[in-house]
Amino acid sequence: MIQKKTKVSVTFFIFMMTFNLYGQETALIKNDTLTMDQKLDSIAKSLLSRDSDSLNGYLNEDLFGIIDTSVQSQYPFIGFDQNHYQFYTKESPAFEKLFFEIQQMVKTKNGKLNFYHIGGSHIQADIYTNDMRQYLAKYWEDLPGERGWVFPFKMARTNNPWNYGFTSKNEWTGHRSVIHRSDSVHYGLLGAAISSTDRKLNLSFDYKGDNEKLPIDHIRVYHNKGELAYNIKYDPIKNPIVHQFTNEQFGFTDTYFKKEFTSFDVEFIKKNDSLISDSIRNKSLFIYGFQLMNNQPGIAYTAIGINGAGLYTYRDNENFTEQLSQAPPHFFAFSVGTNDANVPYDQFDPQEYKRNLEGLMKKVLLANPDCAILLTVPNDSYYKRKYLNKNIDRERTVIIELAKKYEIPVWDLYGLMGELGSSKTWSTNKLMKSDLVHFSVDGYHLKGDLFFEAFLKWIEQMENKPPITILNKE
Repeated sequence: MIQKKTKVSVTFFIFMMTFNLYGQETALIKNDTLTMDQKLDSIAKSLLSRDSDSLNGYLNEDLFGIIDTSVQSQYPFIGFDQNHYQFYTKESPAFEKLFFEIQQMVKTKNGKLNFYHIGGSHIQADIYTNDMRQYLAKYWEDLPGERGWVFPFKMARTNNPWNYGFTSKNEWTGHRSVIHRSDSVHYGLLGAAISSTDRKLNLSFDYKGDNEKLPIDHIRVYHNKGELAYNIKYDPIKNPIVHQFTNEQFGFTDTYFKKEFTSFDVEFIKKNDSLISDSIRNKSLFIYGFQLMNNQPGIAYTAIGINGAGLYTYRDNENFTEQLSQAPPHFFAFSVGTNDANVPYDQFDPQEYKRNLEGLMKKVLLANPDCAILLTVPNDSYYKRKYLNKNIDRERTVIIELAKKYEIPVWDLYGLMGELGSSKTWSTNKLMKSDLVHFSVDGYHLKGDLFFEAFLKWIEQMENKPPITILNKE
């Protein structure tokens, strides 16, 4: 295996010496590709073991039952043997704690865990992240979990995830932190908002498609902080209320219901002028998202994605950590980097990317210092559809550096795809679109299968880890 990869690396280097990548200096390229020692972290594959007590010494199976051998035969260019959580340290306290929490939840059929996954357009589409959500809702019996955050993207005039929908009779103004940075918009976790000054506003939510319709009996609406000029009302027949409370400090309203449901209608009705302060009378209502909850045990899987988003998009969202802290993360996957790297080679600063990524990681850890953070390497892509993009490899280098520093794993999508230029192969096989950045629907579903299978491989790895005994057997 090592000889084969070395031969590929030599061939690749000769190719790079021959062709200049959109103005890149070949001298810079030479030192850019990860060495074999970096990839294996000085542990030869022949020394990996399924009985290893070191997380970075574990030998994973190529497949784990989610993806079968027919898919492996159909797409021989995919590195299924690389589809796992790659640890670069012997221990990972956060992931060992997460495993214990999942284990206890499964054993007792009790408890809730909050999973989050952040990215750009790949996540806003919510195809492969929804596959992950569906897998988690069904994999363990009697642990359906809850839906987590949703947002009325259609009202913001951008594409809505296909698995749920919002409708409204009103005209709303959309705000996205990628392009709108007005002082009046106080972005939070999702990096998006809708607003209106209408005196009566309505929104209706429903699930779509053939999905597990996770029940709802508790809704949290994130809105303006401070005194709220609107009453929030639900259909008293369809969604009868038990209790409602507005938290002015953090800007949300919790509503608890008598029974579970899978769709709802909500109205925001302006209070009489005599009941509200002059300072807010003419201000817009801002909606930053809905958190859909229930009393069922299991995992809530929230996708955080805005088209065109990079780390710089979320970095400056002032209420990011505050909103995240209301349902602290147990697991947080970072899949941000495609847009950060979508620039000419000489305009990409790996150290800036590293600072932004670590800065956002620290915001997550403020919400829960024990959160298990998974870093994922972005997919291979082309710059302007025709130039190989070497910046993804540079992102991988700093991602691995942070994984070592924080004792957390990496899911190397770039590597398992086939690395530099592999998106053309995926496109030829109808797994990516012609833009050589985004996946096809089939490609996203395969990505979802790969992602869940890597998660299961990690659980198996933890279960096979030899237990530590404190007994004195001498």
